[in-house]
Amino acid sequence: MYQAIVFLPLIGAIIAGFFGRWIGDRGAQLVTCSLLVVSALLSIIAFFDVALGHGGARIELFTWFDSGDFAASWALRIDTLTAVMLVVVTGVSSLVHIYSVGYMSHDTSIPRFMSYLSLFTFAMLMLVTADNFVQLFFGWEGVGLASYLLIGFWYKKPSANAAAIKAFLVNRVGDFGFALGIFAVFVVFGSLSFDTVFANAPEFVGRNFLFLGQQVDILTTICILLFIGAMGKSAQLGLHTWLPDAMEGPTPVSALIHAATMVTAGVFMVCRCSPLFELSPTALTFVTFIGATTAFFAATVGVAQNDIKRVIAYSTCSQLGYMFFAAGVSAYGAAIFHLFTHAFFKALLFLGAGSVIHAMSDEQDMRNMGGIRKMIPFTYVMMLVGTLALTGVPFFAGFYSKDMIIESAFAAHTDIGEYAFVLGVAAAFLTAFYSWRLIFMTFHGKPRASEAVIHHVHESPAVMTVPLAILAAGAVGAGYLFYDYFVGHHYEEFWRGSLYLAGENVLEAAHHVPLWVKLLPLVMSVSGFALAWALYIKAPDIPGRLAKMHEPIYKFLLNKWYFDEIYDFLLVRPAKYLGLVLWKKGDGETIDGFGPDGVSAVVLDLSRRARKLQSGYLYHYAFAMLIGVAAIATWFMVMGG
Repeated sequence: MYQAIVFLPLIGAIIAGFFGRWIGDRGAQLVTCSLLVVSALLSIIAFFDVALGHGGARIELFTWFDSGDFAASWALRIDTLTAVMLVVVTGVSSLVHIYSVGYMSHDTSIPRFMSYLSLFTFAMLMLVTADNFVQLFFGWEGVGLASYLLIGFWYKKPSANAAAIKAFLVNRVGDFGFALGIFAVFVVFGSLSFDTVFANAPEFVGRNFLFLGQQVDILTTICILLFIGAMGKSAQLGLHTWLPDAMEGPTPVSALIHAATMVTAGVFMVCRCSPLFELSPTALTFVTFIGATTAFFAATVGVAQNDIKRVIAYSTCSQLGYMFFAAGVSAYGAAIFHLFTHAFFKALLFLGAGSVIHAMSDEQDMRNMGGIRKMIPFTYVMMLVGTLALTGVPFFAGFYSKDMIIESAFAAHTDIGEYAFVLGVAAAFLTAFYSWRLIFMTFHGKPRASEAVIHHVHESPAVMTVPLAILAAGAVGAGYLFYDYFVGHHYEEFWRGSLYLAGENVLEAAHHVPLWVKLLPLVMSVSGFALAWALYIKAPDIPGRLAKMHEPIYKFLLNKWYFDEIYDFLLVRPAKYLGLVLWKKGDGETIDGFGPDGVSAVVLDLSRRARKLQSGYLYHYAFAMLIGVAAIATWFMVMGG
């Protein structure tokens, strides 16, 4: 069963990719969708068997590497953490596949698109079932490759090509740190097997080794290097710049990348490696700081964006920050719980946005929308459900998971925990504001689109709306149904050691925080809604006036804290200039100038000179012979003397 869950998407990718020309668009859609649905159903069975039924397994497929002292198996590690991720990945991916049948119906490369989607899913499944760091790295790089292919799917668009390259290069920065971390693990432990590394990790607490010419703590260095990889994949502050640009890909790609696969890989990896991170308080502090800062940063940027998909993209970045600072305060259960609930409502929001874009004739700017809620009522209700879950309204999924993260940060009773708590509360307010701003600008008020566009606004077909309804059910019920298992009374028997804790369970303390701490996120959510209503429904002319009055702040947020401009000035332009100098001066003038080009130029010059001697006149040749005879006679005379 577990082998089928992992490899059915790969089979679909191969069939659609290599035989799409013969089976046609409909055949490729049927094969990939049906295999993903089967994989998703098997994942649900696995979840009940492993997570709720106390099952689990380690299935060794074959020996992958066996060289000297190094050996690595290709094995499937099936525990509760894996089972949760299998449901998230295959569940969301199967719905995205089905949704794509309608959304991509007019595209000219449907088999290629469906193949890429299935390949992406397979790579993520390899990542979450990994039993060692080599297999983890294989899946890690696989989702990076697939994201490049999907973001740049419309390769005739220069912006899509640029976004794909940017995503690939920014992730290479993080992956370099990740690879160094894996190298360090092998150097220190002599193995890359999770079981071996985790079992021996306590022996290296407080021990140092030489790294970059300095004596540094072994476990702290390994954990921070691994987390740098997570910062790239999960778009944390500093390595986040690829995420908004990834919106250049088709909307189903955005839903898959941002809800269930690539961006959650970093959170999963940190939780999987909790036996290492728990032994390094410094690394956990670093994770908390980056996560909390990212949650606040991305939320501030989201309030000023006008592209409907970019608003949701920065929301993803912010919510990932929540997951990381939960892991940083050792609330791993809360981190995975939010990953679980977030997959439903964020996929719902992205696919709902796709339905809006589909209805609005590919318009994505919210300033050109408005007044369409009665024209596409089902999509409107689905977007409302996703927004209620995202903003943490009681009884919706996000309320249970996000509030538990904020309460855990408070319950940690550390300086960095207080920092995360304050920024988490502030981000909750901003999240509510930009989420309701999106709803009001898109669906309420007077229509701002042209009459031609408004005339063609229509509800999406059933193949697109049914996946929305299924995701909406998860966005409503996933939090309430699984709260006790992920972070409540059944925590121990549910996780059964797949999440490691070195000290007390902070989630226990989180249940007993003061009432004002429990109510504060709800107060922030209501306040954010009230402010958005006042600015975009009650007095819609105020936002424009505020933007003009505070233009520097507005432009600062609109331009995403100028990270792209700073990187362009500090890194991109110098790199381009250096490349130009090395190309023109180094390669062109020096290497080629003195090398092949120089040699050929000298030969050509000598040939031209020699050619001038071949004049065709007899007296020229006679004169040359006479000079030669005179030279030979002179040489003999001199040598003889």
